[in-house]
Amino acid sequence: MRILTVAYQPVANYGVIGNMHTVALVGMNGSVDWLCFPRFDSPSVFGAILDHKRGGHFKIAPIPSVGGPTAQDRTERQMYWPDTNVLLTCFLSAHTAGEIADFMPMGGVTPESGRDRLIRCVKAVRGSMAFRMECRPAFDYARARHQTEMSDQGACFHSPGLSLGLSTSIPLSQQDDAAVAEFTLQEGETASFILQQVTHGEELPTPLSEAETRQLLDQTVAHWQHWISKCTYQGRWREIVRRSALILELLAYEPTGAIVASATCSLPENPGGERNWDYRYSWIRDSAFTIYGLLRVGLTDEADRFMKWIESLCRQLEPNGSLQTVYGIDGRKDLPESTLGHLEGHKGSRPVRIGNDAVNQLQLDIYGELLDSVYLYNKYVTPISYELWMHLRRIVNWVADNWHRKDNGIWEVRAGQQHFVYSKLMCWVALDRGLRLADKRSFPADRVRWLKCRDEIYEEILTQGWSEKRQAFVQYYGSDTLDAATLTMPLTFFMSPTDPRMIGTIEAICRPVRDGGLLSNGMVYRYNLGETDDGLPGGEGLFNMCTFWLIEALTRAGHTDPARLDQARFMFERMLSQANHLGLYSEEIGVQGELLGNFPQALTHLGLISAAFNLDRALG
Repeated sequence: MRILTVAYQPVANYGVIGNMHTVALVGMNGSVDWLCFPRFDSPSVFGAILDHKRGGHFKIAPIPSVGGPTAQDRTERQMYWPDTNVLLTCFLSAHTAGEIADFMPMGGVTPESGRDRLIRCVKAVRGSMAFRMECRPAFDYARARHQTEMSDQGACFHSPGLSLGLSTSIPLSQQDDAAVAEFTLQEGETASFILQQVTHGEELPTPLSEAETRQLLDQTVAHWQHWISKCTYQGRWREIVRRSALILELLAYEPTGAIVASATCSLPENPGGERNWDYRYSWIRDSAFTIYGLLRVGLTDEADRFMKWIESLCRQLEPNGSLQTVYGIDGRKDLPESTLGHLEGHKGSRPVRIGNDAVNQLQLDIYGELLDSVYLYNKYVTPISYELWMHLRRIVNWVADNWHRKDNGIWEVRAGQQHFVYSKLMCWVALDRGLRLADKRSFPADRVRWLKCRDEIYEEILTQGWSEKRQAFVQYYGSDTLDAATLTMPLTFFMSPTDPRMIGTIEAICRPVRDGGLLSNGMVYRYNLGETDDGLPGGEGLFNMCTFWLIEALTRAGHTDPARLDQARFMFERMLSQANHLGLYSEEIGVQGELLGNFPQALTHLGLISAAFNLDRALG
C-alpha cells in the first residue's frame, strides 16, 4: 500500500459551499478541488481531491513576490461569514493581506436567473497583492476531453456532455486546455470570477460588475442568516450546532427534499486502502435521522421537506411492500457501482468508486428509522395523512413478515448476511411506532399481529443478542463481538438507560480496544475489525456517529449517575476538538486526529445536534 501525501491537502483543510443542488470543496490554499455540476451526483468537473494530476481544479492564490514573502512565509486562514455558508479564505503575510469570498448564489435568484453559479470574489485587504488564477476543468471524472475558447468576457470549456463558462473582467490566457491569469490588486480593489453552465455556440455572459457581485453576495448572506435564525437551540454549544444545521441544509437537494449522505465520493476510510465509497445519494436511514435532528432544534419547515421526500419514496414501494436502502436524489432506483481506474485516488487510495451496490442489499434497520421519524413528525409537526398511513401499514406488515431474516446490517457488510442485533432492534422500533401511530390516530391496523411480532423480537434480542461472556449486547446472534450500534437501545426506548444489561453494554464498549472494547482516545470504533469479517481488507478510523451515540447513552445513564454525565460531557467536548477549523466533520477520525471518509458527512452532524441537545438538557 503506497500512500501519496505531498500533492494532496488533508481533508481537514477544506471548507464547503453550495446551493442545495451541488457543493464545492475549497481548500485553504484557494483551490476548488471538488465540484460535481450541476447536481451532487453529476460527474465531477473539478476532482483534484481524488487525483491531483488528472482531476482538475480551480485555484486562486497569491504569487510570491520577488524578494518578498514566499508561500512558506504566508499564513492561510478560513472562516464562514457569520451564520452563513459563504466561505472566506484569507492569505496573510507581514505586509499584505488578501481574501477570496466563495459562494453559490442563494436568495432572490432562481436557476433560470443564474443560481447555478460558483462565484469567487478576490480582494486585496492590505497592501497590494499579486494573484494567479488557474481554471483547469476535467469533465466526467476526467474521462472527457474538452475544448477551450477564449474571449474578451472570459473563457468557455466545451465537453461532449457539458459546457461551462468563466466570466471575468480580468484578461485570461490559454494554457493547454486551462484558462489562467496573473493580476495584481491594490488595497481595496476586487476581482470576480463566475463559473456557470453555458450553451455551446452562444456568447459568454458579460462579467458582473462589482456592484452586481456584491448584491448577489448580500442576498446570499441574508438568505442563510434568515434561514438559521429559525433554529431554536440556545444551549451551551450554539455555534457548532448552528454550523451543523447549516451543513445539513447544504447537503439537501432542494427539488426533491432528498439529503445526500455526504458531498463526496471515494475519500478513504483508510489512506491508501480500498474502503472508498460513493455517498452522494440518499439513504432512508439518513433522511429519517435528519427529520429527528431538525425537529430537535426547531427547524420544522425543513423537517417537513424531508418528510415529503420520505413520503414520495413510500409511494414507490416494491410490490411486496419493501423499500430500497438508498435512492438517487431524484428518486431513481438504479445506482450501479463501478470503479474509475484512471484516477489514483486521494493519497493513492484505490479503487475510486462511483455508484453504490448498497442499493441491492437487505438492510432491515431502515424501517425502524423511517417509522420512528414519521411518528415524531406526526407528534410534533403535522398529523400524517390517511394515504401515507396506508403505505406505512404495508411497510409494517412487510416487517412483520420479514424481521426474522438475516441481512447486511447498518454497516453494509459485504461478507455475507447475519442476524444483526441492531437490525432486529429497528424492526422492533418499526412495529412499536406503527402500533403507537395507529393508536394515536385510531388508524386501521393489524394490531394483534404487530404486537405479537414486536414482543417476539424483544424476547429474541434479550436471549440471542446478549452475551453472558461479554455481559453486553453483541453484533449478531451467536457472536461475542461488540457493535456500537447497540448503544441506540436507550435512544429508541427499547431499554432503560439504567438497565443492568444496558450499563453492561456501555461499560464493555467503553473499555480500550486492547481490553476487548471499542474505545480509543475517547472515541469509538463501530466494531472490532479483528473479530468481524466485513468482507473488506484494511482498517478504518474511529466512527464519529458511534461516539455521539455513546455520549447520548452516557447522558441518559447520567440521570442516576452523575459520573456518567460528567463522562459524557468530557467526551463531547473532546469530539468538538476533532472538527476541522470550520466545525466540519467527515465520517471518521484517524488515530492521529486526521479526518477520514467522505466529507462533510450528514450523519456525523446529525449525531452532534442530537447529542448537544440531550446533553445540554441533562446538564440543566
